[in-house]
Amino acid sequence: MDKAAIWAHIHTERAALAATLAELDPADWAHDTLCPGWTVHDVAAHVISTPQIGWGAMPGMMARNLGRGYNTMIFREVKRLGARETRESILGDFERFATSTHHVPTTTSVEPLIDALLHHQDIVRPLGRRRAMAPEAAAVAADRVRRLAFLMGTGRLVRSVRLVATDVAWDRGTGPTITGPVQELLMLASGRMPDPALVDGEGLALVAAGR
Repeated sequence: MDKAAIWAHIHTERAALAATLAELDPADWAHDTLCPGWTVHDVAAHVISTPQIGWGAMPGMMARNLGRGYNTMIFREVKRLGARETRESILGDFERFATSTHHVPTTTSVEPLIDALLHHQDIVRPLGRRRAMAPEAAAVAADRVRRLAFLMGTGRLVRSVRLVATDVAWDRGTGPTITGPVQELLMLASGRMPDPALVDGEGLALVAAGR
């Protein structure tokens, strides 16, 4: 998929997430998400912060988190950002940066796609809502997530199983097979639990065993 198509999917998902957020009441914004320790408010602030982070912000982020691991840094920065933003300012940023093509320095244009797709799920699933990913976009995100598995703590899992999508031509890895819609395989590869009603295969035993 070329960059123009990737950004089109990012902008579509951002708009859909903004619409979801606008529908939620204050109690929903305080609700826990699939990201441990992050509320809907935190996740929303994080997603729309990525078009705003440039090289000038990097030294401060590094200094505030010197000696900490990548995941700890992200957690601390998200909580810091969430604490200073309001619901109104976050929704305003979604409108202001809806069609931005900026991404965080040192990342690719696929990372904002991963953020938009996965974090929308992180928000809606605990609230009992549903949002279907575009399969072709989820496949691109899943490929990138597999490469970043060492950061997400899923490196051992993605090396141990074969993931086979049932809704798009996407087949990656070797080992016991897990089949399902590519969005559920993306969830799995990123360390999230997929919808158990939508996935199947002997590879699920490794997931259950914490591999």
